Amino acid sequence: MANLIVPSGNPDENGQVLRVTPESANWKYVGFEVYSLEKGKTIQDETENNEACIVILSGKANIATQNEQWNNLGHRMNVFEKTPPYSVYVPSSDSFSVEALTDLEIAVCLAPGQGTYEARLIAPDDVGVEHRGAGHMQRQVHNILPEQNPADSLLVVEVFTPDGNYSSYPPHKHDEDRLPEESYLEETYYHKINPESGFLFHRVYTDDRSLDEAMAVHHNETVLVPKGYHPVSAPPGYDVYYLNVMAGPVRTWQFTNDPDHEWLFEKMNK
Repeated sequence: MANLIVPSGNPDENGQVLRVTPESANWKYVGFEVYSLEKGKTIQDETENNEACIVILSGKANIATQNEQWNNLGHRMNVFEKTPPYSVYVPSSDSFSVEALTDLEIAVCLAPGQGTYEARLIAPDDVGVEHRGAGHMQRQVHNILPEQNPADSLLVVEVFTPDGNYSSYPPHKHDEDRLPEESYLEETYYHKINPESGFLFHRVYTDDRSLDEAMAVHHNETVLVPKGYHPVSAPPGYDVYYLNVMAGPVRTWQFTNDPDHEWLFEKMNK
């Protein structure tokens, strides 16, 4: 059985509650960290060979890099307010500090960087909001760092799936480097559930079923998607949130649908 779930733990001395590295995930590109900081706490770090996208999940913060400073960022106190977040892009060979002005939860999304772009604020008005799907396949998407916006490797998006609905659905995959048809992208899903006592179902499977995991996932757990199709199901009564981080050798999202379920697109587009 593959071990694709990474749970959150108690905060360490820096407030870190979750960490995924290329080494721990046994892949090459994506890193992901979550910090839960009490009001007044400050963390500092260096990006080294990675670029970073710091996403304020909830709370307010001051964020600084080597040459930039943004104060009093943040407006939502809970992701299920469903408003786009404040985020900060930080290039490689830079550093950042985050000061919690309230109790604060941030995600630090990481992937290889080349220092091509300068640090910048990604304000809520910079985030594209779209509604994908129809019926029980409908969900709300916030494009925080899509491929149309500058970065070296990172793609970052958050998705809200209403109770009883599916997302990342119909199932698709992006595990082959064969552009223009498909790009290779590793991916993490950081999940939240409302109410928190609930669960969701996340399946990760390949065509040959050499990987086929159906998982019950709980609040604040991360799912690793090294390859394969990866649909998400929100049980009735529980809304589901996830923050996706993707990266690979080429920064583009080109996917292949599971042919067994492509007929659903006709239904979805009616």
